[in-house]
Amino acid sequence: MRRSSKPANSPAAEIAALRAELREHDRRYYLLDAPTVADAEYDRLMARLKALEEAHPELADPDSPSRRVSGGVSTDFKPVKHAAPMLSLDNAYEEAEVRAWDERVRKNLPPGQSPVYLVEPKIDGLSCALSYEDGALVRAATRGDGETGEEVTANARTIRAIPLRLPAGAPERLELRGEVYMTLADFETVNEGETRAGREPFVNPRNCAAGSLRQKDPAVTAQRRLRFLAHSYGVWQGGEPASHHEFLARCRDLGLPASRAERFTGIDAVIGYFSRFKDLEMPRLGFAVDGLVIKVDDFAQQRRLGFTARSPRWGLAFKYPAQQATSTVERVAFSVGRTGTVTPVAKVTPVFCAGVTISSVTLHNFEEIERLGLKAGDRVLIERAGEVIPKIVKVVEKGKKRTAVLPPKRCPDCGSPVVKEEGRVAYRCDNPSCPAQLRRTLEHFASRPAMDIAGLGDSAVDQLVARGLVKDAAGVYALTKEQLLGLELFADKKAENLLAQIEASKSRPLDRVLNALGIRQVGEKTAETLAERFDMDGLMDASPEDLQSVSDVGPIVAESIVSFFASQGGKDLVARLRRAGVTMPRPEKKAAAGAPFAGKTFVFTGELKSFTREEAEETVKSLGGKASGSVSSKTSYVVAGEAAGSKLRKAAGLGVTVLTEEQFKELLP
Repeated sequence: MRRSSKPANSPAAEIAALRAELREHDRRYYLLDAPTVADAEYDRLMARLKALEEAHPELADPDSPSRRVSGGVSTDFKPVKHAAPMLSLDNAYEEAEVRAWDERVRKNLPPGQSPVYLVEPKIDGLSCALSYEDGALVRAATRGDGETGEEVTANARTIRAIPLRLPAGAPERLELRGEVYMTLADFETVNEGETRAGREPFVNPRNCAAGSLRQKDPAVTAQRRLRFLAHSYGVWQGGEPASHHEFLARCRDLGLPASRAERFTGIDAVIGYFSRFKDLEMPRLGFAVDGLVIKVDDFAQQRRLGFTARSPRWGLAFKYPAQQATSTVERVAFSVGRTGTVTPVAKVTPVFCAGVTISSVTLHNFEEIERLGLKAGDRVLIERAGEVIPKIVKVVEKGKKRTAVLPPKRCPDCGSPVVKEEGRVAYRCDNPSCPAQLRRTLEHFASRPAMDIAGLGDSAVDQLVARGLVKDAAGVYALTKEQLLGLELFADKKAENLLAQIEASKSRPLDRVLNALGIRQVGEKTAETLAERFDMDGLMDASPEDLQSVSDVGPIVAESIVSFFASQGGKDLVARLRRAGVTMPRPEKKAAAGAPFAGKTFVFTGELKSFTREEAEETVKSLGGKASGSVSSKTSYVVAGEAAGSKLRKAAGLGVTVLTEEQFKELLP
């Protein structure tokens, strides 16, 4: 696109023409990868636009290309709840895993239906959700924990690949998901600047992109030349697409940069493409990719396949093999965990592998050391895949001076005896009051998947334990501002913020509390499953048989849960948490992104023919909705069976949509 040399008739007309031209140049550069002007010409056009807007402030427009950076420096990133959870894909590294996934997909589709797979590059970037209302960008947020992210709207507005306003025909409401990333060339440019300024360069493009998007000053973000590619959506209100390839095409029609994808009719073709892509396609991309994403293309089939607690069943990340490096084990240290387990950790000569510098590698337990035949002084092969914790694969060369690695007889932290439980692999510190165990317990208790107490990090925990201010997890709720002000680096504001976070944690749902308690064998997923079935009192009274009736709970897990709540320590901890005001409410069922009933609330009244009331409510929950027992203005639908009563009358009074049982069944996928 070339700008006409003929002068505009008025400042307003010239400003409008310049804005349109600059938006078109952004589209060609970021969406089509086919710029038609040099950077100097683009800068000249931008300078002319800024000069005109300064001279005519009455013509200001917050969505002007010149207003990509506006506002002051942020001091905080506010939490933002996503319209629907941003779930993660399961990973596969072997062909056999992909074929097994394909078999599961085919098995769960109706007879006679076969999936068409859409395959796109898996960008190694930072997940981001963009919210548009009536075509205008109103919010941008990081993925966070999948439920709640951090608002980064001011910074996202500086990314020229992200349109601030969509053209006519855009959805009334759109929450777009994608990756913020950086090209390899821009990454090198940024690192050259960091080095010249005497700062530490970034380790890899992903870390650089993540740090750039979370800058407190949007002007710094603007200098980093971040990119964005859309790969999915959480909400599309108005003319929703029927397939993933249609979604990507419509994104491009709206001027949104979207993933380039290929479609295949069989898993053999997908695997063949995976083999070719790394050598033929990846080098031409110019940005970091760690594999391919495989998705069932048809959205109706996606809805049929559904979701697990964490991941969609219709998608898979097929990643390239782990990266490896060799280094020397200089010594082996011992780390004490929250349950007293003593874990050997290899301290290796620092080595760069898969985008990070590695200096410590867990050896898991002493049986693993024996299996590897490892001694201090040996040269080892280290492997790291994506975000996975690095591991030692094998000893590649025995050291000239080798030192055997033996279990310690005394705890490295408190000096108490270390014992090996009968029938167990692990060695444990025998002191339940061990400071190391308490530190790890508090760190776990405050972590994001547990009670999510921001500000209660390693440094604060170390000081609290060292000064004897906290004896167990419940002691966190007795902390005072005066006590916190006595710690290093704690001033008024920081102390008040931590106390506010502690207070907010009192309303965390039961699954978070169960995870926070640190019961052996009970992690995030098991805690979620248990909280769906029991409240806290029910769980404390549950027998092993009751527990084993829950999916994913076997004899060992059941025994661990029963033992915890039968112990005086377990009972006292729960009682102290309750006295402190921790409410432990049952969690609401999570709505999966793209689920048919996500964000909808149903109330059932009267007698249903095809379902029991419980079956109907479970069906709604399984499709991402909420089932309620009472009608309010927030109710989406009332489903009325025979002999419906007061709930039907209340729905009519509030203007809530009423469905017959047959109409409800028509909504089901």
